[in-house]
Amino acid sequence: MPYLVAQDLPSEPAGKRFRTLLERPGILQMPGAHNGMAALQARSTGFDALYLSGAAMTASMGLPDLGIITVEEACFFIRQIARASSLPLLVDGDTGYGEALNVMHMVRAFEDAGAAAVHIEDQLLPKKCGHLNDKKLASAHDMAAKVAAAARARRHLYVIARTDAYASEGMEGAVARAKLYIEAGADAIFPEALTTADMFCAFAAALPGVKLLANMTEFGRTPFFTAAEFEAMGYGMVIWPVSSLRVANKAQERLYATIRRDGGTQAMVSDMQTRAELYAAIDLAGYEALDASIVQTVLPATHGRNALDASC
Repeated sequence: MPYLVAQDLPSEPAGKRFRTLLERPGILQMPGAHNGMAALQARSTGFDALYLSGAAMTASMGLPDLGIITVEEACFFIRQIARASSLPLLVDGDTGYGEALNVMHMVRAFEDAGAAAVHIEDQLLPKKCGHLNDKKLASAHDMAAKVAAAARARRHLYVIARTDAYASEGMEGAVARAKLYIEAGADAIFPEALTTADMFCAFAAALPGVKLLANMTEFGRTPFFTAAEFEAMGYGMVIWPVSSLRVANKAQERLYATIRRDGGTQAMVSDMQTRAELYAAIDLAGYEALDASIVQTVLPATHGRNALDASC
C-alpha cells in the first residue's frame, strides 16, 4: 500500500524497531541503499534493515567523501529511503558535522527524518573513507564527548561509535578507544578497516558482550567475508555500504557509452528494468487506487434557507 496511508506505516519508532531486530538470533544484514528505489528493491528481496553510506550520498551528488555535505542534505536521503521502505535505517553520520552541539543537532535531525540508528567516527575533518591512508584522528576524549552528546540528544536512535584507530594506534589503541566510547554511551562499536579474520576475532574477544558492526566494502582493506563468517567472528551487524551505487553507476556508464556509440539504447534494453517492473516496484496501481478512493469534498445543502442568509 502507498506510504501515504497512515495506518500502513509503522507505529513504533524506528530506533526501537532496530533494537528489536538486534535481539533476534543471527547477524543483522544491512545492504546499502543509496536512494528510495534501491530501498524498495532491497526490501522486496527480504532485508529487514538498510544502511545509508556517506560515500554513497556524496557520490550520488557528484562529490567526494570528505565530509563536505550538510545535515539537511543527508536528511534528504534519509527521508526518501525511510519513506519508501519503512525499514529501520542505519545512517553514516561521518564525524557528527562538528563538535558536541552539532552532533546533538544531527541526532535530532536524523531522528526526525526517519533514521533508526547512526554511527559517528573518530576522524578529524576533512575526513576520509576508512579504507584510505593518512586519516587524522580526534583525541579519544573529544570523540567520547561526541558520543555522550549523541546519547543525550537521542530519543530512540541507536548510537554506534566507529573507530578508525587501528591503522595508526594498533589493536590496543582501537580497543581502548572502543571501551571509552561504550562508557560514554555508545550502544555498539564499529571497528573500521581491519584487514584479517584474526584481527576481527581479536577485536571481538577484547570486547565481550559489546555489539559490533562489520563493514564489508569492496575494493578496500578488508578481504571478502560472508555474513555468516562475520557472525562466527563475533559480529552482530554487517553492512555493504556502497555496493548498490557501484552496480548502478557501472550500468549507467555502459548505457551512456552505448548511446554514444550506437545512437540509441537498443543494445541495452535486455539490461533495463521494464516499465511494468518499475510500476510494480513503486506501486503505481496502489497509488491510483488510493487516488480514486478519496471522496471529493461536498458542500452541505442549505435546507430551505436562502444561501445568502447563511450566517457562515
